[in-house]
Amino acid sequence: MRSGNSRNSSGGGARKGGQGQQGGGARRAQSGGRGSGKGTPRPEERRYDRPEFGGGPDAKPRYGTGPRKAAPSRPRELQARVEDAVRARHDRPSKPTAKSELEGERLQKVLARAGMGSRRACEELIEQGRVMVNGEVVREQGKRVNANSDKIEVDGLTVATQSFLFFALNKPAGVVATMEDPDGRQCLGDYVNNRETRLFHVGRLDTETEGIILLTNHGELAHRLTHPKYGVQKTYLAAIQGPIPRDLGKQLKNGIELEDGWARADDFKVIQNVGKNYLVEVTLHEGRKHIVRRILAEAGFPVEKLVRTQFGPIALGDQKSGWLRRLTNPEVGQLMKSVGL
Repeated sequence: MRSGNSRNSSGGGARKGGQGQQGGGARRAQSGGRGSGKGTPRPEERRYDRPEFGGGPDAKPRYGTGPRKAAPSRPRELQARVEDAVRARHDRPSKPTAKSELEGERLQKVLARAGMGSRRACEELIEQGRVMVNGEVVREQGKRVNANSDKIEVDGLTVATQSFLFFALNKPAGVVATMEDPDGRQCLGDYVNNRETRLFHVGRLDTETEGIILLTNHGELAHRLTHPKYGVQKTYLAAIQGPIPRDLGKQLKNGIELEDGWARADDFKVIQNVGKNYLVEVTLHEGRKHIVRRILAEAGFPVEKLVRTQFGPIALGDQKSGWLRRLTNPEVGQLMKSVGL
């Protein structure tokens, strides 16, 4: 009996073992199936260059391959703010040493502090031969210059390497063209009273005239811009009542005699005409008081409204009334070039 039971138990064990082996094999086959190509592979077994995952020889990239669109040009106000940020980043006080004082500063550092770009961008300007120091083209990296005495130019325009400030204000009507007014009227100083550096205006505009007026702390530039010797032109838009004769422009160019002498316009054109209302543009380089109003009134056409739209190479553009903006480096360079600086 014991032998029979043992045979039965051994047979039962064999059968159970066979079933267990079969079950384990099935489970292993199922788990192996999940790791094979027929099922879903594990993350570490995936090949992302295969067609089913968007790869393969015929795959097309999904993004980032099309032609880039040209970046829109920056507005002048934004460009000026960017240049201010660059100046602030590079204008770090350095430890004074006898060697640095004698040899000056590296050219690319001076250009970067003046707002011409990063130091790497300034090095590229030097490599391209676009920088001149005292009239000579510089291609040597690390050349030392004196920012206070050396004349530095980029693309033929002088770079203001010293701590000069240049602003353009669209003066509203009713604002007095002085930095301080003893009578308490609104004046130019009210627009720059939060600045530590003392600024002064370049030329004047009468109280009722609107338009562009420049503010700076560069005395020599301000003097030359207003001196008749340099012939810096100013352009005005004037509203007058017609009809006007066809030879009015010729009369203004030939000269109008005033109580303090003759005055001549450099250019004259009619911009708009609606009925008897005329909008005319007058360009001249004289800076006498109320000169545009006086010559048009002497010609028989009193001015109802006057706006200065351009001072030398600096145009008013779309700058809003009462807004102050900092001139960009190219604009400063054009101003200096127009008066020989």
